[in-house]
Amino acid sequence: MMPRFALACLGLATAFFIQVPAPAQAQRAMQALGYQDCLGLVRSRPEEAFAEAQTWQATGGGLPAAHCAALALFELKHYGDAADRLEQLLPEAERQVPHLVTDIVDQAANAWLLAGLADRARKLLDIAVAARPNAIELRLDRAQALAELNEYAAAEADLTHALGLEPTRDDAMALRAAARRLQNNAAGALEDAETALALNARNVEALLERAYLRVAAGDRRAARADLVQVRMLAPDTAAAEAAAKQIEALDFNR
Repeated sequence: MMPRFALACLGLATAFFIQVPAPAQAQRAMQALGYQDCLGLVRSRPEEAFAEAQTWQATGGGLPAAHCAALALFELKHYGDAADRLEQLLPEAERQVPHLVTDIVDQAANAWLLAGLADRARKLLDIAVAARPNAIELRLDRAQALAELNEYAAAEADLTHALGLEPTRDDAMALRAAARRLQNNAAGALEDAETALALNARNVEALLERAYLRVAAGDRRAARADLVQVRMLAPDTAAAEAAAKQIEALDFNR
């Protein structure tokens, strides 16, 4: 199963204005503005964002500064450090913005998964899903962690639950195609891949899954067409890399 996620920034800036006593509003407003400025640097200049967040945290930036620093580390691909920092934020987040705690748990889990520690990710996601059982994104994230742990039946169950809530989620359908293929359910996997592509013809994960299934069925020409399309639609991605490896294998085994 291909990774489907990247961490998004939480709405902490807005949250600081909720139920804040009047004398503290000015300080919180400054924090919110600083947070927004820091987030503006996270994706474009993460090293600068991390340095500014560290300085801001040392001068009283609190939770917003710490969260921005963790997100900057994520963008710098320091996934383990980012996950650790996000977990450390949870007690303070519980006090200040309890309605956002599950989102921070999800972010930490995503970071652990990208750090190659799927078991830690799964434990956090179990907590998050228990708190919000019908949150589709949490179900999809846990399915990814379960798949990394080779627990494909459990991953399929989470994806089926998500699709029961929102049947037109082509990303969930593509992920379930992978889970079914990895359980040797070729017919179910192909049905899911085709459904995902009917919903979104540019879904590269679904194209990749259909290509794998076509290779297994001996339809090399159709598989190659799917693989070439993956590389055209999503160059320089993990999906494109997987497609290139499969094309190479097809060429080697002519």
